[in-house]
Amino acid sequence: MSRKYFGTDGVRGTVGDDPMSAEFALRLASAAAQVLVPEGGTVLIGKDTRVSGYMFESALEAGFIAAGADVLLLGPLPTPGIANLTQVFKANLGVVISASHNVYSDNGIKFFDADGAKLSDDVEEKIEALLEQPAITLSSGKLGQAKRIDTARSRYQEFCISTFPEDLNLNGMKIVFDGANGAGYKVGPRTLNELGAEVITIGCSPNGRNINDGCGSMQPELLQKTVVAADAAVGIALDGDGDRVVMVDELGETVDGDQLLYVLATSRKADGLLKGPVVGTVMSNLGLEHALRRHDIEFCRAAVGDRYVLEALRERGGTIGGETSGHMICLDKTTTGDGLVSALQILAIMGRTGKKLSELTSGMARYPQTMVNVRTSGKLDPGQVPEIRDAVSRAESELAQTGRVVLRASGTEPVIRVMVEGENRHQVISLAERLAAVVAEAST
Repeated sequence: MSRKYFGTDGVRGTVGDDPMSAEFALRLASAAAQVLVPEGGTVLIGKDTRVSGYMFESALEAGFIAAGADVLLLGPLPTPGIANLTQVFKANLGVVISASHNVYSDNGIKFFDADGAKLSDDVEEKIEALLEQPAITLSSGKLGQAKRIDTARSRYQEFCISTFPEDLNLNGMKIVFDGANGAGYKVGPRTLNELGAEVITIGCSPNGRNINDGCGSMQPELLQKTVVAADAAVGIALDGDGDRVVMVDELGETVDGDQLLYVLATSRKADGLLKGPVVGTVMSNLGLEHALRRHDIEFCRAAVGDRYVLEALRERGGTIGGETSGHMICLDKTTTGDGLVSALQILAIMGRTGKKLSELTSGMARYPQTMVNVRTSGKLDPGQVPEIRDAVSRAESELAQTGRVVLRASGTEPVIRVMVEGENRHQVISLAERLAAVVAEAST
């Protein structure tokens, strides 16, 4: 069955456009309850800081209660915190209202099962099969109830701290924290303070409309400047819902998910704690693969999306995986991508080794990589268009064995992502622009 609503990470879109309406959210809650929540079961609902979150929270609450589920409202909390608390409260389902790194005018809805894991494609298809039906309303005696949980943030904060080694602290470390004006704006600084760090905050004043606006993991320029100006040891930037992290070293250089994955993997290997292969994606930098090979660390690639990285880790018995964008998964610490927990693991490595972040990343060279986003008028499978296939073949021949070409459709917007990487930056840029032009012409 082809999924109509679910993308790589739940349902997402512009608020007010189909399907991101209050009416759809109510039907989605009803369908999800029928598939995953037995009568009398419990659902957790959390959100980021978007102004539309209030609307979707109310609509989801109504849909679940009408279907007989009890609802616990967590308020603003990072996505991984909701995954964690779904297990803590022994709930049947965790619901996140967020569009992650997107602008405030977008929003989305995604789910975690009782184990704190994202839903499988099969389960999402079962939910979609019920979406064309009206929402159900049980009799008054079978309706669920709702209550707000005031301890959600402190509980998640305690969990994050528990992932940091007991024999270490952050005393004397100056850290700049960028919360993207999103869900981690409170728990991030408070967790770092609790561990002893001196914390300077930016992007921690949400107003409902400034999430990811000039801040956060997608736009770390202010963080880079602040780290240098404050003479800080490191900078940490989450995205709007807190499941991504990008860091900045003491020199003001950004450290992306591939580099963080390198640091985590080589440290675990040195300590004898690395299990199975390290999992990246088809978009992971070739420099990561080569750097891990030098340490005799197996590396494999999954489809783009942290859910697919997670699936590959479980299938291959691995514990460490991630994406260039900063979705980092440490299965030895948590069940899903967690920006704050991942950052804490890097800080622990810095503390244990006494090395600066720039030293820890120096063993991996990033190959020049260019990404061009080509907006399309509708869905386009680049692998099914002869002109695009021929152009890709020519580009790969030109790169020979020194680079890669990846074309993929975005799972959240009508965009084809054209990625080229190789040893020669000018060649990479030229090939990416030529391929993007072919894709743009084919999509008109």
